[in-house]
Amino acid sequence: MPPSLSATASAIPLPTVLDVEASGFGRNSYPIEVGFVLPDAHTFCTLIRPLAHWTHWDEQAARTHHIPRPLLEERGQSVEEVAQRLNTDLRGQTVYSDGWANDYSWLGALFDAADMTPAFRLENLRKLLTEAESEQWHMVKAQISAERGAQRHRASSDARLLQLTFQRLRAAALTT
Repeated sequence: MPPSLSATASAIPLPTVLDVEASGFGRNSYPIEVGFVLPDAHTFCTLIRPLAHWTHWDEQAARTHHIPRPLLEERGQSVEEVAQRLNTDLRGQTVYSDGWANDYSWLGALFDAADMTPAFRLENLRKLLTEAESEQWHMVKAQISAERGAQRHRASSDARLLQLTFQRLRAAALTT
């Protein structure tokens, strides 16, 4: 990032960004990992142990997230633990996602299974972007991804990439 953008970027208020990895897409899919990054860049990520009736498994999705189901069963946290942690850490916040429709559905499945209500609001990250920022989103995201080098496709890494993309777009808009 050029020096002028760096100074500007550090002054930009950042949104809390959340990402969910799932067993696949569609009606029977369920969350397998959730991660978020706070405005101060603190990240959290955890695997979710599938419930017995959560059986849908899409091999194409698995090739993307590289999280085998046996790992979820062995190391995943219960839906109650994950929902409680999200509520504790995100309480009262508006949290943003770039895959809002899917992430909203998967968080709904998580909180329903935990018999809890989210204590935070999930919104589409696109709501924060101007039209010009939206048009540049994919290009800037690809640049930052290349600069960061190889990253595991995990929920918190993806959330951080989205937050950094937002920051760079906003910094560029403020310096022009």
